[in-house]
Amino acid sequence: MSARSFPSDFLWGSATASYQIEGGATEGGRGPSIWDTFSHTPGKTLNGDTGDVADDHFHRWQEDVEHIKNLGLGAYRFSISWSRVQPGGSGDFNAEGIAFYSALVDGLLAAGVKPVVTLYHWDLPQELEDEGGWTNRETAYAFARYARRMAEELGDRIDVWTTLNEPWCTAYLGYGSGVHAPGRTEPLAALQAVHHLNLAHGLAVQQIREVLGDSAKTSITLNLHVFRPDDPSSEADQGAVRTVDALANRAFLGPVLDGAYPVDLLENTASVTDWSFVQDGDLEITKQPLDVLGVNYYSTARVKHYSGQGERQQADGHKDSAGTPWIAADDVEFLPQPGPYTAMGWNIEPAGLTDLLVSLRDSYPDQPLMVTENGAAFEDTVVVEDGVARVHDVERVSYLHDHVEALGLARDQGVDVRGYFAWSLLDNFEWAYGYDRRFGIIRVDYETLERTWKDSAHWYRRLATTNTLPPVDYSA
Repeated sequence: MSARSFPSDFLWGSATASYQIEGGATEGGRGPSIWDTFSHTPGKTLNGDTGDVADDHFHRWQEDVEHIKNLGLGAYRFSISWSRVQPGGSGDFNAEGIAFYSALVDGLLAAGVKPVVTLYHWDLPQELEDEGGWTNRETAYAFARYARRMAEELGDRIDVWTTLNEPWCTAYLGYGSGVHAPGRTEPLAALQAVHHLNLAHGLAVQQIREVLGDSAKTSITLNLHVFRPDDPSSEADQGAVRTVDALANRAFLGPVLDGAYPVDLLENTASVTDWSFVQDGDLEITKQPLDVLGVNYYSTARVKHYSGQGERQQADGHKDSAGTPWIAADDVEFLPQPGPYTAMGWNIEPAGLTDLLVSLRDSYPDQPLMVTENGAAFEDTVVVEDGVARVHDVERVSYLHDHVEALGLARDQGVDVRGYFAWSLLDNFEWAYGYDRRFGIIRVDYETLERTWKDSAHWYRRLATTNTLPPVDYSA
């Protein structure tokens, strides 16, 4: 059987996020974000780790661009730190911060790499959070003004403009369970954030297109969940799937692609809110034509209807907390998944990616897709062979191989998937888990900040430069 191949125009890339890699937290005119505040609050992150230095990409970006070039990648997905280019989230913009990203974009283009920009990857300027953050409708308008300025500054040098990364995490983990910044545990606030993020997306797309015209390619990246019912023949378990699917998936797909919130979502959450924060005309704004829908995928979840007997299981893959991201879903429980697992404790199920992509095609047949994040954290060991440091991360290579194959299986079924971005280019600050979890295909020594290609980087280079899926045991 011949190895799987991809067309020459299929886009291979890797992805990062500003707070996770940049460092330079107080340099270059950058203001504090909610993740600065959260990570500096005792007990919020593992080992008290912060993004103050991270991978020091702020100073080492040229070296990192060289790695991207040497990997043979066609695209690099990075996020802009809003508080670096506009420290307060409103008011004056910071010329030094804008210049940093402009130079990065030029460096990528000189290396033959398409810049894919994410305008928001969770690091809201702290001043905006002080005014209510994403519970405040005005934040959506502030975001639109910021998006417009970035379009004016970076212009047609950007290949794809992604408004938001994983608004589910921003809303539900930031305002519901509190395990992410800003650390609030307020069900109403989480649902307000859902809508204001959807509104921010629509407003930003309007502004980008107003500046750059219809030629500007726009996107949003969603971490769409794949829920498996514990008993597929049980109507109650199927109902549990619908409940969490409404919260996790259709709360974003509905407004963004259909121009409406799902009726069952509104009914299920009626005990929390009447959704009166959705104003007339909002859903015309949230529904904007998208050139590509970004899909992030890591694992699946297994759910069942909670009968009320015994302790309700909540093995949803997220840190335990006093709050919950599953608003008004008290009759749903999340069951432990069969392995194998990554270092995050997430199950490995490549078939879930195929199922997700096919289901999106079935629901939105004309919507092009792109896998904008996929990867895994594992325990990495550095060995020195013939004086050269190596990381033999066969588990990560296997993970990437099997998920790229899963993407290929979706393409075999006619799904329009146009690219794949490995998460992540570099080991980095893994949010509340600090520096304990390593997702990178390139290892970062956090003491020396030296970069070392893992076997997965060599494997991925082979894939990106040949468009042919290498075997797991491929050796550079």
